[in-house]
Amino acid sequence: MTVLFWILAVVAVVAGFAVFRLNSMAQVTFALLASFLAVAGLVMLLGLGYLGVVIVLMMVIEMVIMAVFMVMYMMNPAGLMPMAMYHNKSGSMAIAVGTFAVLAAGILLTDWPTRRGAPAPDQTFALGEALMGGQMLTMMTLGVTLFATIVGTVVLATARGRYDRFGDDLDRRRADDPAGGGPG
Repeated sequence: MTVLFWILAVVAVVAGFAVFRLNSMAQVTFALLASFLAVAGLVMLLGLGYLGVVIVLMMVIEMVIMAVFMVMYMMNPAGLMPMAMYHNKSGSMAIAVGTFAVLAAGILLTDWPTRRGAPAPDQTFALGEALMGGQMLTMMTLGVTLFATIVGTVVLATARGRYDRFGDDLDRRRADDPAGGGPG
């Protein structure tokens, strides 16, 4: 456990640092994803499996959406052109290193309290109850509603699909594009 902790900690810090050193949006996206996945692994090592899985799901989905939007909307192809992720190099580096040093010193120098009581039998339920209180059903319904809204919006925004362009059997050699511009 200790070795895995240190490996994940180093990966999280190095990948987070790489976000500011790499020079394309695509590379930065994957470095940020690697950092968040390492942090999710650390959360799981702390015995919070549910939160770790939520972090993994949220970050993977977020980074995939970011990559899709990079391909769709960026002027350079898929965010692969060189660029800088920061403007004030020395100032941002000083702030980042200083913040890390203060937080690390706080962790190492703080007298941590000892555990009182026993953990809940079902930690996932206890966490959900602590976060949501009596509103768990409301939040579950809201999550399904938001997901249905996203799917519905995508379906409604797509006026035509591959069957409209290539026919029901997809046997046309050339697409029938009323808007022009290819399959996009």
